[in-house]
Amino acid sequence: MVKFLFGLSVFLCANLYAQTISVGASTDTSDYLIGDYIYYQIKVIAKKDIHLIQPFLPDTLTQLELISTGKPKTSEEGDSKTIIYPFTLAGYDSITAIIPAVPVMYRENQDTLLHKIETDPIIVNIHTVPISTAEEIKDVKSPLSIPFDWKWLLFWIVIAVIVILVGRYFYKRYQAKKAGIPIEKKIIRIPAHVKALTALENLANEQLWQKGKIKEYHSKITEIIRTYFEERFELPAMELTTSESMQKLGQIKAAENILGITSDFLSNADLVKFAKFQPLESVNEEMMKQANEIVNKTIPQEPVVVEQEEEVNV
Repeated sequence: MVKFLFGLSVFLCANLYAQTISVGASTDTSDYLIGDYIYYQIKVIAKKDIHLIQPFLPDTLTQLELISTGKPKTSEEGDSKTIIYPFTLAGYDSITAIIPAVPVMYRENQDTLLHKIETDPIIVNIHTVPISTAEEIKDVKSPLSIPFDWKWLLFWIVIAVIVILVGRYFYKRYQAKKAGIPIEKKIIRIPAHVKALTALENLANEQLWQKGKIKEYHSKITEIIRTYFEERFELPAMELTTSESMQKLGQIKAAENILGITSDFLSNADLVKFAKFQPLESVNEEMMKQANEIVNKTIPQEPVVVEQEEEVNV
């Protein structure tokens, strides 16, 4: 009886989610040659009040190689929206490969609980070019001779001269510095959170979105936060997509309390930058509040580090 009730609850929950969101995955074909690009896409149809987190391909994708992750494409109709997440894959062995089920994480309306729905696995065939044994074997072409280019020789001579002159300049500067008076320097390293909060204050004073420069405003505010993540958590956030950044942040204990707000912040910025979404004024104001909250909630407890360096004559 318990098993029956449990199964019934799972069935009812699945039907409830299916009414608000559905996902599907597809490729441009199912038959490829070795090295061909496989254009794989995940299509999500959901209600407008559902917040989606961009999916990423799982580590179980061992038979194929991920070449690139494209920009999501969004369209709306009535109270529903359709988002397509494109990926480019490739295979370099003659195999029947399986693209495993990909999880798509989302939240409903103001609910803070994350839900998950998965795509179906897809099978693709990768093979070599068939060889015809009926055709004659052709002779190997003779090597091509490349004419000597004097321009390249002159170019490298100029580069060598520049390197020698630069090296000589720094050597003389070193010798002159060696004969001078010792200089004592105090270097104060400005913490990452101070830099970020100052940059956010300067951005607010620019009033970009109030002047109609909405895309520039969202680009600058996300650049400030991504730069802060690089300095605070040593995370290459400027090179990562939103989903990759969220995956990396989820592995950092000091960032546990900002995962939800960071996901909303980066997703809203992506909609403006890539989907040409025109946000309300309240959304622009909320972006600034969220950015300050992300920084303030991750300020380290250590004091400001003051380092002293001395230059001593040798």
